Amino acid sequence: MSGTSPPAGLESLLRSKVPAGSYEALCSSVLPAIVDGIAAIAKSLRSSHQVALAGSANAFGDDQLNVDVAAENIVRAAAAKCPAVVTASSEEEPVERSTREGEDATAASAGEQYTFAFDPLDGSSIIAPNWSVGTIIGIWEGLSALHQAPATRQVAAVLGVYGPRTTAIIALRVPGAEGVCIEVGVGEQGVQDCQVIRESVRLQASPPFKTRYFAPANLRAAAEDSKYAALVNHYISNKYTLRYSGGLVPDVVHALVKSHGLYVSPVTAASKAKLRRLYELFPLALIVECAGGKAVDPVDGSDILSKSSKDTDERGGLICGTAEEVDFAAQSLLA
Repeated sequence: MSGTSPPAGLESLLRSKVPAGSYEALCSSVLPAIVDGIAAIAKSLRSSHQVALAGSANAFGDDQLNVDVAAENIVRAAAAKCPAVVTASSEEEPVERSTREGEDATAASAGEQYTFAFDPLDGSSIIAPNWSVGTIIGIWEGLSALHQAPATRQVAAVLGVYGPRTTAIIALRVPGAEGVCIEVGVGEQGVQDCQVIRESVRLQASPPFKTRYFAPANLRAAAEDSKYAALVNHYISNKYTLRYSGGLVPDVVHALVKSHGLYVSPVTAASKAKLRRLYELFPLALIVECAGGKAVDPVDGSDILSKSSKDTDERGGLICGTAEEVDFAAQSLLA
């Protein structure tokens, strides 16, 4: 991965989205290495015909699948080949540590320094039936993603999508520049044969919408929360189109591709917050915001990126997608 460089189209596009002369490593090394990693995970999944428990659990006590472990190792290998990526943590190993074994992260050279906070393979419950799953990666400036302002210190995020095709959504938002959301197709050679599908992924800002989509996560919670039940009934009675697979990445990416959609993961008395802020909520929120949408907490309506994370196991709910739809859903659940 370290010996490759992005096609001129991708690199020049990334460079055009940051202030001139800045974020050199992010554009020419870090993000291309992630694209290479996504290609490697896709290849690994294609040959993983037996999806089984790995016989281990992560630090949170979640059972690990063999494919979880493989994806974890691939992302960490990609990070280790980028000198600017000095620390990383993940859902599988939620401790921020140096990306190169035996090196002290605090002794890293001056210049660009980044940390990865990632979920190597999101969608373990639906991978056995061969549904689309994904990788979620947040890229933060500095040695740590904890106790940092997500809205400014998380400068990029990537969603890898493994389905009939392998694609990636890349969000880039650095100080002094507008945020951008890009979609690329990822080939077997990773960055060497990737193609920019869309230079600007945007959620439609206002009606009329050709089709309205909704993805109600944890639908069972509607049986215990009348507000959530009423919200779901609103979508049904108003003839919204259901697009929910049970996979966080493909469901959010569906909205981005269709330019409209809403994803709701509620928090109720019986259904506790599930999504980890550092590894899932923050990267997704950055991507949705860079696409012109909103991502808020269903408990209090606050922006997901407005609060820092003090611990790697902090969790929350999520309402994200088209801004108008997010506002309506949040008001309905908070009324």
